[in-house]
Amino acid sequence: MSVKAFKLVSAVEREMLMGDKNHINIECIECCGKNLYIGTNDCFIYHFMLDEKVSTGGKITFAATKQLHKYLGLKKPVSELKAASALTRLLVLCDNTITLVNMINLEPVPTGARIKGAVTFTLNENPVSGDPFCVEVCIISVKRRTIQMFMVFEDRVQIVKEVFTPEQPCAVAVDGYYLCLALTTQYIILNYNTGISQDLFPYCSDEKRPIVKRIGRQEFLLAGPGGLGMFATVDGISQRAPVHWSENVIGAALCFPYVVALDEEFITVHSMLDQQQKQTLPFKEGHILQDFEGKVIVATNKGVYILVPLPLEKQIQDLLASHRVEEALVLAKGARRNIPKEKFQVMYKRILQQAGFIQFAQLQFLEAKELFR
Repeated sequence: MSVKAFKLVSAVEREMLMGDKNHINIECIECCGKNLYIGTNDCFIYHFMLDEKVSTGGKITFAATKQLHKYLGLKKPVSELKAASALTRLLVLCDNTITLVNMINLEPVPTGARIKGAVTFTLNENPVSGDPFCVEVCIISVKRRTIQMFMVFEDRVQIVKEVFTPEQPCAVAVDGYYLCLALTTQYIILNYNTGISQDLFPYCSDEKRPIVKRIGRQEFLLAGPGGLGMFATVDGISQRAPVHWSENVIGAALCFPYVVALDEEFITVHSMLDQQQKQTLPFKEGHILQDFEGKVIVATNKGVYILVPLPLEKQIQDLLASHRVEEALVLAKGARRNIPKEKFQVMYKRILQQAGFIQFAQLQFLEAKELFR
């Protein structure tokens, strides 16, 4: 049964990006606060400011204002963008090289600092260095079966570690010293400090695109066999039941308490609290789905959209209105971490009372008595 958890809202229309140039495609996106960056197949970076507007009726819209665009001077697509806001730097991967550019004017840093030989890269969101003016970057190297760790400062880069993997890696996420890797035939957890690795489960990267995503401290979300979204900790165990995706998931994101997945035709929303599918949104030609500081963004080749979550209280009230008491209570308990304690207690008492009256009206007196108590 469905819940209206998200609304899909357009953020950047194709005309703003490409005008009448049909050959331009969106390759990657990055969002940092109100700053939205888009990398294209013709080697440009576009910078927009996103303003969220709420109408008197509570309807949310986004106005994107173009700041500037910059040609990187190559005939290659911009394949990845990551913002390091503490350094006011944007890390740009193009033609196997990561360049540091200024987040405001998109100019490369004067020292020309760069990381060469990167297939793909990610940032360590749980850094081990403790230096606030440095970001830790993990790259899959063009060297066979090699991962490299770098420290990136405002105007220089420094290699920290090179790690060899049992098979060729094709996707990576990092948490502290732990790397969660999709190799050619399996997922593993690897501690790059100790070199100790732990096998998770088999997976064939030739048949499907692997998904490896850090979702919290020492926990990852992976695209498993049989269309399952699997959770794994750095100890190689799963503390949550898997969610059932379609076989051909392209991307996944987390917006607590929901896991959002994208395939060729739909965006699906599953609850992490009871693993049930809660919402399906038709979405054709999507190829990017990412979450940025709690903002979930999807993109086609030509446009960018934001999945706006409906307030949890509204979702709970909708569930109670359709007499789905169990689901409402599960969601209410799960909302505890998103709502201040005093406000939560007042809200939760009211929800228990409403749920009690619903059970009472359905002559479920014992259940109603427990809820009233």
